[in-house]
Formats: sequence, structure tokens, C-alpha cells
Amino acid sequence: MIHPSSIISESAKIDKSSYIGPFCVIGDNVEIGKNNRLISHVSILGYTNIKNNNIFYPYSSIGSDPQDLKYKDEKSFLEIGSNNKFRENVTVNPGTSGGGLKTIIKDNCLFMVGSHIAHDCKISSNVILANNATLAGHVEIHENAIIGGNSAIHQFVRIGKFAMIGGMSGVEKDIIPYGLYTGIRENLKSLNIVGLKRKGLKTDLINKIKTLVNLIFDQKDTIVNNIKKNSIKDHKISEIKEIISFINTNTKRGITSFNND
Repeated sequence: MIHPSSIISESAKIDKSSYIGPFCVIGDNVEIGKNNRLISHVSILGYTNIKNNNIFYPYSSIGSDPQDLKYKDEKSFLEIGSNNKFRENVTVNPGTSGGGLKTIIKDNCLFMVGSHIAHDCKISSNVILANNATLAGHVEIHENAIIGGNSAIHQFVRIGKFAMIGGMSGVEKDIIPYGLYTGIRENLKSLNIVGLKRKGLKTDLINKIKTLVNLIFDQKDTIVNNIKKNSIKDHKISEIKEIISFINTNTKRGITSFNND
């Protein structure tokens, strides 16, 4: 169903099962899959491809031009997966030539009121952005991470899986998987114990992981040397393997230190 007050480009591709509510605007190159719902006053523009079962709340703006002065109207893309919720006033921009020309959002994410996803971001599945959380360009958010309200993530930062960023935080370096971070330009406060428990880990295993993370971030030496000398590289705990793999992946911002006092 398409409400008669909405303005829909003749070249847009919209599955008949999707609902387009009142006063929506859908641009020329938009593709919308099955069972999506645009409640009202939603704008979807650009080369935006939306899969299935997403909900867009009033005044969300999806696919409008990147907020990047280097952007010169190049053809760029926004890909949105399935089962996501975009609450009121959420903004999402497509990619730029400086970042692969594509912004990607996977599945089962919740973007709360006023949150912003800038150009060239990569958002994995089961991510939550709370109210007014802001991602600068080229940010990567890995699966099951939570970004607290009114927080800001610096461009090119990576947020690891199951990481938790507290409200009102400013993040300028990468956050390891399972990390807990609050504040502005701070160290990691701890591991995300709640996230680890939600994943099904028992207390004794969580304590082992925390001990190993303390060894990795021992300030008496570098992270690389700590991993080598403590024989952590080939550790069998999967979460430690994920943390080490994350650290060893090329970073443009560096890794946030861990508060192991």
C-alpha cells in the first residue's frame, strides 16, 4: 500500500508487500524489498537498497548526500539488510569515493531517535545505537555492540563485537571486542561483563578472559610483546582469539588502552 500523499519516483522499485505511509518521499534509484514499513514523513533517496521487514519511523532521512566536503556527487550506495528499526529523526548517508562508495547496515539493528550513521560506515548485525549517538565517517561497528546515548565515535574507529559504549562518551580509538568504555578520551573501564553473560559465558571463564586481557594490556610493555611473551597468541579461548585478531587487524586510529590498575 502506498498512501496517496507520498511522492514516489516512477523508477523506484518497491515490493507490493511494503507499506508507504503518508507524506513520504522516495527517490529515483531506491529499491525496497518485502514487508517494509514507512510509517510517515520518511525520506529515502540516492542509490539505496533496502531488503525486508524494516521499519522507518517519522522524519527518518535515509540515503541523502554525505556530509563530506570532498563529496563531488559521485555515484555511491547505501545497503540496508533486514529486520532493522530506524526511529524518529535517524539519518543515514551513503558512501564516498574515499571509502569504497558504500555504507552498509546488516540485520536486526535498532537505531534510536536522532542517531546518525555517516558515509562509508559498516554496521554489523544486532547493533544498537541509543538516542543521538553519532558515528563519523568510515566507522565500523561489529555485531552485538551497543553505543550509548549522546555518544560520538571518531572517523575510522572500529568498535568490536559485544562492546559497550556508555552514554555521553567520546571515542577516538578502536575498542576491543567485549570492551566497556565510558567517558571522553579515556581507557577501557573493564570488560562488558553483562554482554559476556548474555552470550552464555560462566563467571569462571569470564574471570579467565579478564586476566588474559590484563596481561595483553600490561603497561610495562607493548601490546604486541605482551601477546608474544605470555603465549597468548594461540590461546584456545575463542573470545581471546577474537580480541587478538581485532588487535592484529590494521587500525587507522590505534587501540584504546585497558585500565588494568
